[in-house]
Amino acid sequence: MFHLRSLAPIALALSVTTADAQTTEAEKSAALFEALGLPDMLQIMREEGIVYGAEIGSDLFGDRTSAEWSTIVSNIYDVDAMRTEVLTELTENLAGDDVDAMLAFFNAEPGKTIISLELSARRALLDDAVEEAAKEVATEAMLDNTDRYQQVKSFVEVNDLVETNVVGAMNSNYAFYTGLMDGGAMPQELTEEQVLTDVWSQEPEIRVNTTEWVYSFLMLAYQPLSDADLDAYIAFSETEAGQDLNAAMFAAFDGMFEDISRALGLGSARFMNGQDI
Repeated sequence: MFHLRSLAPIALALSVTTADAQTTEAEKSAALFEALGLPDMLQIMREEGIVYGAEIGSDLFGDRTSAEWSTIVSNIYDVDAMRTEVLTELTENLAGDDVDAMLAFFNAEPGKTIISLELSARRALLDDAVEEAAKEVATEAMLDNTDRYQQVKSFVEVNDLVETNVVGAMNSNYAFYTGLMDGGAMPQELTEEQVLTDVWSQEPEIRVNTTEWVYSFLMLAYQPLSDADLDAYIAFSETEAGQDLNAAMFAAFDGMFEDISRALGLGSARFMNGQDI
């Protein structure tokens, strides 16, 4: 005879097992977050954001740009909030994926060196002079069709870096417009269709700038890397784990940048209207 009483301990055991599995996934995602150097990368992104915010202020407010606007931008690029959002989204998007394979690659060589080089290059590009020099080197390599350019091109194509970054940039631009509209800085008669049309009109320029930046960054970052190590990275990127990680990273960071862009738009609107932020 089946006794209902026997279901209780079974259900409890299942819930504990599920909770343990979720804890393990969260722990693995947190470990991967560290292995990928994302805490340092987010700090660099904050520094990039502060510069970008100053440019927005100069473009929109001119001489009205003040310490108050700088504070608004600094608060929007809150590293703790950015970290929480990215880690949460990364964990959710990696659910069920082979995180062990990802950790195995980035906790060993050449993964550890690759992350270090990417961080160093990203930080170096904060310097305008370094960025211009990197663009020149990448352009020359592209024109000469060097072996290293071909390797980097393969990496870009495997990870769909240009197209995905273009889409992310356009979504962020739309989010910025949304913030401006919600903050009352745009004409009331402006429609969503008109905003989308304007965003799409920027696509060719965004694509050119994105392509230039992607190759400049990667050519700079991987310059010290051996051909064999870069080939190993490309090979990992082609695996299911590599593709899953790439998709999860874009989903996590695109969400963060869209939230930041909307906040910048809303902050800009309120600043222009003299409202309390």
